[in-house]
Order: sequence, then structure tokens, then C-alpha cells
Amino acid sequence: MNYNLNQLNPGQNKQSTYQALKRLLKLIEAERKKLWLALVFILANSSLLLVGPLLVGHTIDTYIRTKHFHGVLVFGGILLVIYLCAMITGYVQTKLMGGIGQRMLYTLRNAIFNKLQELPVSFFNQNKAGDLISRVNNDTDKLNQFFSQSLMQFIGSIVTMLGAGIFLLSINTELGVAALSPAALIIVFTVALSPWVKKKNAKNLKSVGGLSAEIQESLNNFKVIIAFNRRDYFRKRFDEANQENYKTAIGAGLANNIFVPVYGLLSSAAQLIVLLFGIYLIAHGYFSIGLLVSYISYCTNFYNPLRQLAALWTSFQVAMAGWDRISQILLLETNLKQMDETPQLSSDALLEFRDVHFSYDDSKEILHQVNLRFDKGKTYALIGPTGGGKTTTASLIARLYDATKGTVLLNGKDIRTFSAEARTQKIGFILQEPFLFTGTVKENILHGNSQYKDVSDAELEKIIQDASLGALLAIFDEGLNTNIVSGSDGISLGQKQLIAFMRAVLRSPELLILDEATANIDTITEKLLGDILNKLSKEITLVIIAHRLNTIENADEIYFVNEGEVQKAGTLDHALDMLLKGKRVS
Repeated sequence: MNYNLNQLNPGQNKQSTYQALKRLLKLIEAERKKLWLALVFILANSSLLLVGPLLVGHTIDTYIRTKHFHGVLVFGGILLVIYLCAMITGYVQTKLMGGIGQRMLYTLRNAIFNKLQELPVSFFNQNKAGDLISRVNNDTDKLNQFFSQSLMQFIGSIVTMLGAGIFLLSINTELGVAALSPAALIIVFTVALSPWVKKKNAKNLKSVGGLSAEIQESLNNFKVIIAFNRRDYFRKRFDEANQENYKTAIGAGLANNIFVPVYGLLSSAAQLIVLLFGIYLIAHGYFSIGLLVSYISYCTNFYNPLRQLAALWTSFQVAMAGWDRISQILLLETNLKQMDETPQLSSDALLEFRDVHFSYDDSKEILHQVNLRFDKGKTYALIGPTGGGKTTTASLIARLYDATKGTVLLNGKDIRTFSAEARTQKIGFILQEPFLFTGTVKENILHGNSQYKDVSDAELEKIIQDASLGALLAIFDEGLNTNIVSGSDGISLGQKQLIAFMRAVLRSPELLILDEATANIDTITEKLLGDILNKLSKEITLVIIAHRLNTIENADEIYFVNEGEVQKAGTLDHALDMLLKGKRVS
């Protein structure tokens, strides 16, 4: 399955703006009542503001022209009350939408992060971390800005426009049609250019993600850049990403601002039409000065929101472009789903491969018709040249990937029928480059191990001693309370592997995979680890991947992995001969 977000089929996950909004509103369904309440306040606010021009026109024709100033004061007081009420309703709807926007941001980021937890390893192999971070932080914030700041203005502007349009047509139909005619051109212009604006913004958001990914990748590998004195390479890569972001930002900026001058021009044209046509009607006795003042106010109330919509519409397009990028993640489904229970298969091995084939994509098969079995309590070694498929085989054992063809059996059952919790409890995996979280040694040792989550330091130290791991803990100056900062040089790679080793052993797995787990450990510590492995429960099956043959000399069985095939190597000398030749023997 293609999980590359930048290479998804153009038709895949494609959705209309209506579908996108529908899915977005479904995601924040808990806010529906507050959205309706905010809408009520918007309608009230717009209605109050629309009453004002009509009262002003009535006051001019009825009281100012006849010099009845008492009526002017009365209607002035009424207008003051109306505008005070409009201010209150405006404040309430702003407060409501601000809260909705922040809660939506919280919900969205949770939804994305939870979805990322469900996706397989292959997804993260195909997508850069910096781009994913940009989607979680930047793209969700674009949506939050639209919801908390722009949405209510957007709806309020539409309601005000509709109300003003109704008043324009009801006061004088002919003048109303003339006043609204430029709006038809605005609608045509907006509909025609909106897809282009959205495309420009989507391109800009993608470049922001690319820039974030480039920075993250360069900083993570800065030590290598310094070691090889290739700051020029770092600068060149960053400059290319920055230039791309600059170009797309310019394009998005031009697209986002193209509506404002056009809307302004047509709005001014509409007001000029109203003024000239209104004077003509007054001259022929069909209109009054008060009505013309009201009419110009309503024309302003129609086109001013339209000008605001020019800016708000671009904000909407940015938000929708961000939502498209977020939706790409939310619509993905893992290809490592748990299967329904199947009848017990006939296998007395702890783990078995039956005619297993595997490829990361359709272009090249990494493993071809592999058959092997691991019995309980034995030690197995996987050897072979670099790139031969050893780590791939181990990844299939741990179900980081599924076989393209064939079956992997665990305890006589298809491994796909086990839940993630049950499978990880049975299978421990010590990676060649283990990852540690910022925290203490204790927190990293107990990561994912609910069995000991409530134990005290003293109790945990005793558990570690009983598991023959005390000598490893003693290597750390402050023991369990030794601080670890993820990604820093405060702890060596060898020490990280020791922590990963303790973390895996304390889970008491039935099968423990060591993928070059001693590659960065000194000879003395390696011997210490060997002694600990020998003291492990005889029920635990060990699968060791190593290039140093002294680490596998006590293995019960050795498998040679190369050119997509896995075969028994026999004795250690035979295995060495196969490794030196770098090819399989019949």
C-alpha cells in the first residue's frame, strides 16, 4: 500500500469542498450546540445592524425635514439601544467561536496523532517527520484561525449581505437590480478563481512542510555535516527548500490578495450606480432623500461585507487546503489490521515461516519462499551480507510488516490474529539503533510495561537484580534516576542499547530478537550481556542478528540470509564459509 502523502494517486482521497466541510463538522460534532448558539447571536447581530439604516432614512424624511427634533432624539435613543445590543451579541458570538476554535484545534491534533499511532512502520519510512510535524502544527492552526476568527465573520457577512440585498430589492426593485448587478460579476469571478487560489495555497503548505522536513533532517544529522565539513551541502539543501517556499509563498500571497481590489472596484461601481440612479429617481419624484440615504447605507452594508469576504474567502481556501493535507492522514488505514481468529494450524514451533514472500514495493522481492521454524527455548542466529534481508526477516517476525505471500505462525496461529498488545508481550525486539525518550532510565526501562508501572525504585531495583540485570544498571552513575535527553550526546549508543536490552528482558517475552544489539558495546560489556542471555529462562527463544560471529557461536541453529532466501548454515565454520563467499551453497 502506498503511504507516501506526496505521491498519493490524484484521485485517491479526493473530496469536494462540501464533502470536506461535512467531514470536518462531523469531527467536531460535540461543538454542534455551541455552533448553533453562535449562529443565533450572529443572526441577531446582523438583524440589529440592518434595522439601523431604515430607521435613519425614516428619521430624515419624517422628523429632520419637518424639523420635529423631539422625534430625532427619540429615534436617536432607539438607534443607540440597537447598536449597544449589536455590540453585546457581537462580543458573545466572538467569545463562543474563540472557544470552539481552540477545542477544535485540540480535537484535530488529537485525531491526527492518534491516527499516526495506528499507521504501520512503512508509513513513516515513506514520509518525512518534518512534513508530518507541519501538518500537526501548522495546518491545524490554519483551520483554528479560520474557525475562531474568520468563520463567524464569514457567516455574519453573508447574513448581512442577504439582508441588505432583500432591503434593496424591497425598497425599489429597479434600483435594487441595478445596485446588485456588479455582485453577479463578483460571483462569477470568485467561482472561476477559487480552485486556482486553493491550489496555490496547497502548494505553499506543502513547501512549508518540505522546509520543516529539511530543517529537521539537517539538524538531526548535523554531526555528520560537521565531521565531513559539508556545511556548504547543508546550506545548499536549505537554500533550495527556502527558495521553493519563497516562490510558493509569493504565489499564494498574490492569489490570496487578488479578490480585494476586484471586489473594491465593483463595490465602488455599485455605489456610483445607486447615487446616479437615485438622484434621477428623486428628480422625477419617485424617491425621497431619506430613502436614498438608507439605500446607500444598505448598498454599503451589502458591498462592505463582500470586501471582507474577499479576505475571508482566501482564509477559507487556506483552511481547506490545510484540511486536505490533514484529511490525507485521517483517511489512511493501516494494512496491519488484526484478522479474525482462524482454526488452530498444525505447528508445534513457537514461530514458523511458511512459504513467505516479501517486498517493500512491487518492484523488487526482498524475501522469496522462505521456510523456517523457531522452537521454544532455543537460540537462533541470522547471518549474511549487508542488505541480504536479515533485519527484514526480523521485522516480519515482530510483524512490523506483513508477508506479501505466505504465512507467519506464532504459537501455531496466524500472527495476524494476535492483537498488538498480545503480540508485543510475546515478542521482544531490541533494535540496532534503539530510541529512548527524554526522561530517566527508569521511565525508559518501564516504557510500555504496565506490569511494573506502579513499583517503587527499591522494588524495581530488586526486580532488576532478580533478572540478573543489576550489573547493567550499575553502569549508569545515578542508576534508575539517570537523566536521558532524547537525541543528545549525554548518553552513548552502547548505553542506549543496554537500556533497550533491560526494557525488553523485563517484559519476559517468549521470543527475543536482538538486531545487532551488541554492535556498539565494548568487549567486557558484551561478555556481560552474553552471561545474562545464558541465564535467561530456558523458555525464551532467542533470535540473534550479528556480523560478529563470536556473538552467535553458542547458537543452536544458524540461518544464512542472502539474495532473498533463508537456509540453514549448519556449523559455525560452514556459516563462516558461506558468509565469506557471500552466496548460498547447495
